[in-house]
Amino acid sequence: MKYFIGNWKMFGVPKSINILKKINSFTSKDKIRNKYRIIITPPYTLLESFAKKFKSKKVLIGSQNCYHKDLFSSNTSAISPFMIRSVGAKYTLIGHSDNRAEGDSNDMLKDKVKYALKNNLKVVFCIGENKLQKKNNQTFKVLKNQLNKVLEKKINHNNIIIAYEPIWSIGTGRIPNHNELLKTIIYIKDILRKIFKKTPAVLYGGSVDANNVDMLSQIKELDGFLIGGASKSSKKFIDIIKNYYR
Repeated sequence: MKYFIGNWKMFGVPKSINILKKINSFTSKDKIRNKYRIIITPPYTLLESFAKKFKSKKVLIGSQNCYHKDLFSSNTSAISPFMIRSVGAKYTLIGHSDNRAEGDSNDMLKDKVKYALKNNLKVVFCIGENKLQKKNNQTFKVLKNQLNKVLEKKINHNNIIIAYEPIWSIGTGRIPNHNELLKTIIYIKDILRKIFKKTPAVLYGGSVDANNVDMLSQIKELDGFLIGGASKSSKKFIDIIKNYYR
């Protein structure tokens, strides 16, 4: 199973559901639709309406983040995994570099993962090194730390997806070369195997588009993609899927 996950970030209003309708229409007619899964993570404001509309469709809905406490709390603006699941979302991103930059610590991320799984949300756990860490050849050290400090052996590996997003690649148009990315994905899977015995799906994210997905498709160790800007356009998103399988 391959995954194509769209992270809308701060984008979308109610009429943006038309983007999902076009993606769903394409997928419903695609003869190889059973080979992949589409997940879209709109902002919190659209979770419930989108989840209701696509409850029995091919497009699944997830959240971009969740709070590190369960049920309810007195924290202003916080939205818990329980609340997210209650409106119909089935997945949540956790650990995105945007949220890490805003203060998400490993302890907070560990709690987010714990409560998301408790509330039957599947977790897309984001990891990645920044430009300086890459320059100083610290990529593997950073990734190992991000995985080992948050993920626990008792977690069912089927409920976790790992998204490797090098921070220096997000929104820049730059992606790792073939050999560099291949080595990194193999390393990530080796670490995961030591944690879980078996390996969760591992995705790549960072400037993925219809032009470079052909090169990325040659890395068979990859299980899919976390797609940013291109996921806000039904045509660009569909073209990524088409070009991956052509």
